[in-house]
Amino acid sequence: MSPKPTLEHSTPSPRVQDVLGQEKPRITPLRIGYLLATVAILIYAARVSDIDLIELFEGGSNMSEYIGRYFPPDFSDWRFYLQDIVETVGMGIWGTLLAAIVAVPLSILASENLCPVWLVQPTRRIMDAMRAINEIVFALVFVVAVGLGPFAGVLALFVHTTGTLGKLFSEAIENIEVGPIEGVRATGASKVQEILFGVIPQVLPLWISYTLYRFEANVRSASVLGIVGAGGIGVSLYQSFRSFNYGKVCAILIILIVAVSVIDTISSKLRSQFI
Repeated sequence: MSPKPTLEHSTPSPRVQDVLGQEKPRITPLRIGYLLATVAILIYAARVSDIDLIELFEGGSNMSEYIGRYFPPDFSDWRFYLQDIVETVGMGIWGTLLAAIVAVPLSILASENLCPVWLVQPTRRIMDAMRAINEIVFALVFVVAVGLGPFAGVLALFVHTTGTLGKLFSEAIENIEVGPIEGVRATGASKVQEILFGVIPQVLPLWISYTLYRFEANVRSASVLGIVGAGGIGVSLYQSFRSFNYGKVCAILIILIVAVSVIDTISSKLRSQFI
């Protein structure tokens, strides 16, 4: 019976050898340059942003006095606020739904593994423009186009969210496995069938998760679109701020927080069913 190998004569596994063979990070002039450049950027950004921690601490007493004006909250108009919250959620639902529908074909056109570069790059630039402009700016444009009210808010959320979801959807497509696509192609399927049966089944769970997350974000965004006349709870919030009625402002914020928390809980449970 052969003796058992001792620790001294045992050979490490290939994975252990790889770990032991790794070189320690070296300090090179290039890395030092990156570090110095990062520090310089942070200092310059703090300077142009007028960051002053001393002033922040000195103004703490004024801030605490100001926050004290918000309490106790005034819920005397809670029925009206609930109607506004329902309108805000409706804006978020339709803005997200329309964006998800349009983002699907855009994401396919923006995916390098499905479309040629001459089609990918213009589509990506269009989506960049949609994301670059804030919802409030879009709301100002659509208020002029379709008038005051929640419809302008829906259109603003729709355009901005289309750019965001299109980007996320295309990244999901570019990270899919090629095996299912090749299997569908081997059956003689067309390009559209490859996408329907080889691509979408792989990315659909992620698409649903991204859409639910953007819905939460859109409800929050819709809450401030009323400042420019695009409907929702933002109208009441802005009017309360302008009249210095901080008790009502606090009540609106509490109702908004509760609504967003409920939406977050429901969407988290829905996401868990798909991922």
